Amino acid sequence: MKPARLLRALLLLVPLVASAQTRAPGASVDELLAWARSHNPELAAQRLEAEAAAERIEPAGALPDPSFRAELRDVTRGGEQNATLSPSRVGSTRYVLSQPLPFWGKRGLKEEIARAGADEAGSRFDAAWRDLAARLKGAYADYWRSYQSLLLTREISRDVDRLAAVGRQRYAQGQGSQADALRAETERSVLASEALQMEQELHHSQIAVNTLLARPSAAPLAEPEKLRPLPAVLDYAALEQRLRQHNPQLAMADAQLHGAEKNRELTYRNRWPDLNLGVAPIQYGGSVREWELMLELNIPLQQSSRRAQEREAEKLLEAAQARRSAASNQVLADLASGLSSLDTARQNEQRIGDALLPQTELIYRSALAGYEVGRVDFATLLDSQRQLRRLRIDRLRLQAEQRQRLAEIERLVGEDL
Repeated sequence: MKPARLLRALLLLVPLVASAQTRAPGASVDELLAWARSHNPELAAQRLEAEAAAERIEPAGALPDPSFRAELRDVTRGGEQNATLSPSRVGSTRYVLSQPLPFWGKRGLKEEIARAGADEAGSRFDAAWRDLAARLKGAYADYWRSYQSLLLTREISRDVDRLAAVGRQRYAQGQGSQADALRAETERSVLASEALQMEQELHHSQIAVNTLLARPSAAPLAEPEKLRPLPAVLDYAALEQRLRQHNPQLAMADAQLHGAEKNRELTYRNRWPDLNLGVAPIQYGGSVREWELMLELNIPLQQSSRRAQEREAEKLLEAAQARRSAASNQVLADLASGLSSLDTARQNEQRIGDALLPQTELIYRSALAGYEVGRVDFATLLDSQRQLRRLRIDRLRLQAEQRQRLAEIERLVGEDL
């Protein structure tokens, strides 16, 4: 390809690329999740807090900073001179360099406590993401249901318009009654009112999605294209095992429990003294003539205070154990409830799709054919049409509900299914 043609082709692609980059999200739930992961400020705050907590691990296990001290002795040399700050002109200068040394094992325990805090912060971020993802999946399912329900209502409204035209034609030909034409007009008004209500529901669902995306409530969204597929089989035992391994709430409770265990160990280890090692060269005139070595340790005499701290650490550990047990019981109960709700919604949707809906469609088609030839009255036709509409809307609701229940299960399990 010639350079000029290649340049023109690239220039034509620029608007298409820009349009793809600025296209509103919303066509699929995966688009919304990707947007939320990179744009939600609350999620970003949780991620930064987790990163900050990870930075506390190294300082927690590091040695304390050493200290340096200089002592100028006999700055007047027995009154023979004016006071001076020159080390070579005073009686002697003592330099002290000391290094605190915590008792054996304390530094490692402090590092483990900080690591547990970092794990807890990381699990808190995972929990925040899973909660946001579940809410967004549920909001998208409701957005899809509202959109499809509105399309269905408009489609049925067009069918009623055709029925009203047939009713007016039959009435003009003396084959139908005026009541049929009036019923048709009433039904059109009812459907118009339902369409307005569904437009309002669609608007509310768009606001809910934009709120979770941290976008302006009136920001445009793409039309929802399809729902996520459902897993063929959801086994409670397998899901329970995955939940115990990946649930963020349990991981957070485990980190708190681990931190409480290490804090108890550190509290008991505080019964032992910490050390402070030092070296002190002493300068006379312009040279160092003496060296001193020092060993200092604190004396743990306040036993009542330490016993209270140990009892506090024991109570905190027991509280962490109880919190871990409560969290486990709650998430397992939520998993069982979510699976039951999902199974119920799945069975009801299958019952409608496999039996009720085909039968009702057949009844409606038969009534429509009968009405056109005058064998069925208009009231019977409207009743069959309303029944068909109700079943189709119920099926959309159940399809959305299944995705919402699946989103809750995935939040509990800690991963997509």
